[in-house]
Amino acid sequence: MTDSSWIKQGGTLSHKNACKEFGFTEDEIFDAMKAGKVQYRQNYAHGNPYFKVLRKEVEALAKELHGDKAVEEQELKFKLQKINREINSLKRKLSSLEKQKAEFLEVQKNAIA
Repeated sequence: MTDSSWIKQGGTLSHKNACKEFGFTEDEIFDAMKAGKVQYRQNYAHGNPYFKVLRKEVEALAKELHGDKAVEEQELKFKLQKINREINSLKRKLSSLEKQKAEFLEVQKNAIA
């Protein structure tokens, strides 16, 4: 693979995110890395090592190990989790903004009176 796959946005993911997104165990990812099925690069975040892997290769490995249908189901499950996480985040933000609004209305009410 050329270096463009490593540079392109969304072309790589960490080995931990590959596990979450495609339903792998870390051992499955490491075995594939050792067997040469998945290219990887070691990076560090805050002094902690992690492995970057190519998304296309991880997806191909998932299809090989689990089948096309299982990969599609896992992808839908992952996207649904992501959407639910965003909805819950927005609900928390909305709640916080409503509290601020109530406080400002109270202050405004007291200032007028």
